[in-house]
Amino acid sequence: MPRAGLSTQAVVQAAVEVIDEHGVAALTLAAVAARCGVAAPSLYKHVGGLAELKTQVGVRVLNELGDRFAAAAMGRSGADAIIALMHAYRAYVVAHPARYAAMPVDPLHHPELASAGIRQLEVIQAALRPWRLDPAEQVHTIRKLRVIAHGFASLESAGGFGLPEDLEETYQQLIATFLGSLPAHP
Repeated sequence: MPRAGLSTQAVVQAAVEVIDEHGVAALTLAAVAARCGVAAPSLYKHVGGLAELKTQVGVRVLNELGDRFAAAAMGRSGADAIIALMHAYRAYVVAHPARYAAMPVDPLHHPELASAGIRQLEVIQAALRPWRLDPAEQVHTIRKLRVIAHGFASLESAGGFGLPEDLEETYQQLIATFLGSLPAHP
């Protein structure tokens, strides 16, 4: 009989807490079980094993980031939407660097992760709609946005910027460069 109060969501939450506190490498069934106050075999009533748990954590992180994207872009369009998205991306990574590291890098090719990944893409695509990019241009543009936001935020959260100049100013310049790379509005 499953422990009262323990559910798949509670197990995933415990896994996320382990990752937040100790990093992705610390995610084990034993660590999650200890956090839940159960023996590791009890987790199998809620997840099929460590691989499934990692997938569930990936879905959770993708959905959290997708929620941030949607909230940031809501009611905005054009450059304002892109700026808000890029700031939301950076803020999430800086606030949750270990959790972000648990997010699969290519969720679109994983059946259980694809819908959460597609949701993120759809928000970015909607923000880019005013530029009327053809499908190939859109892919290149989304990749550029991701590289800028991911790269900057990952370096920032790892302490990779030791020089004294303001990080916000640097990020604003990168966003301006990205926006400048887009074709003029029709």
